[in-house]
Amino acid sequence: MACYEGGSFGGGINPWLERLGKLRNVVRQELVARQLARHLPPSPATVLDVGAGQGTQAVRLAQRGDRVVAIEPDREMRAAFRETLSGLSAETMARVSLVDGALGELADATRGDTFDVVCCQGVLMYLDDPAPAIAELVATVAPGGLLSLVARNADGMALRPGLRGDWQGVQRMLDAAQHDRRYPNEIGVEARADRVDEIASLVRSHGLEVEAWYGVRVLTDGVDAETPVPNDPAELAALLDAEDRVGRTDPYRRVGTLFHLIARQSGRVG
Repeated sequence: MACYEGGSFGGGINPWLERLGKLRNVVRQELVARQLARHLPPSPATVLDVGAGQGTQAVRLAQRGDRVVAIEPDREMRAAFRETLSGLSAETMARVSLVDGALGELADATRGDTFDVVCCQGVLMYLDDPAPAIAELVATVAPGGLLSLVARNADGMALRPGLRGDWQGVQRMLDAAQHDRRYPNEIGVEARADRVDEIASLVRSHGLEVEAWYGVRVLTDGVDAETPVPNDPAELAALLDAEDRVGRTDPYRRVGTLFHLIARQSGRVG
């Protein structure tokens, strides 16, 4: 999803798209949306979504009334995004601009504009080094604006195999967490984990203030990737509420499979 070294999503696209409606992805998308909503400025805001994928978060923000520029380098992902858009109202569709672009070329893709909200969710784990990407993203955040980053959590790498009773897998992930933090993920792509304190430090080095951070998918990360959502809407709602609460509560949030960091640029929006 990026032009930086190590930034290819590669052969993981089809497995990712096939699992969008499964429990783990539903939990991820819902939690990220809830967490971000606590910090959003009033609508309409301007939004940049980098590595927008199939557009789940971008569409939610457009439906809120925001104007969204969605940057996505992969043709298949853009096709899935357009398919989602085609089922929405004309008003929502008009608020979204889908652009072929990537990290490493944001200045061209955005024409140098800055935005009230900048999202880069689920991209850093495919980069060898997050620092250049964060510097580039920060440059697109307007005064008073938000930066939303979702990354793989190095401090939670061993939890999934542990929940599944894969004891050798626990050892492998603990070793990886202590060394290069690389691991094969469940869509068949090599990925890399970060630590929240390190990403927070990078963000602060560019003048942003960390407003909050959350854990994502603490309780349900051990389920199989093909596990469907519960048939009972009340059960799903209770599950999401529980995940939401532990994701903002220590010590539980520290072992979430992902972390969601939200930082704010100094100054006032507009």
